[in-house]
Amino acid sequence: MKSGVRALGIAESFRHETSTLAGVVVRASRVVDGFVFSSCTVGGTDSTDAVVDLYDRLDREDVRYVLIAGIAPAWFNVLDLHRIHEAVDRPALSVTFEGSDGLEAPLQEAFDGAALERRLDTYRAQPERRAVTVNGETVYVRSVGIDDGEAADAVRAFTPEGGRPEPLRVARLAARAAEAFRADD
Repeated sequence: MKSGVRALGIAESFRHETSTLAGVVVRASRVVDGFVFSSCTVGGTDSTDAVVDLYDRLDREDVRYVLIAGIAPAWFNVLDLHRIHEAVDRPALSVTFEGSDGLEAPLQEAFDGAALERRLDTYRAQPERRAVTVNGETVYVRSVGIDDGEAADAVRAFTPEGGRPEPLRVARLAARAAEAFRADD
């Protein structure tokens, strides 16, 4: 991948009712090239809109990929990768870092009625996770708007070491710092 290709990495951090989302533009050469922040409701259903808002406010046509840490940030605020891809016209990739049996059972423990059905409908509509080996570690990728091979290549290209892509690593650091700053106010 060319060194100037850019990805927007999005990660979150929360302590109370609102989660801080950080978006970080990183070049394949590892140069950080922009920041943007937003928020979504912990336990809510607004994370997809918040991700689209991050992209829109960033106003960067040069971003080629949108990488998001996880599929259900802010305590089961389930993302809709299809809606994100359609809204931003870029491949949307959700990257998780641990194997699991999925979120259906935890969702059923945490919610019921219409709140459960809405989250299950969104969750079930997402593509299956695929294991991708990166620097000897395994990550799990869901992607929309890109084929499986290119998605794996993109994740690898933005991961200089370890198993966490650099846009997501830096976004997580930024989200945690912003959340700590907000908590101090």
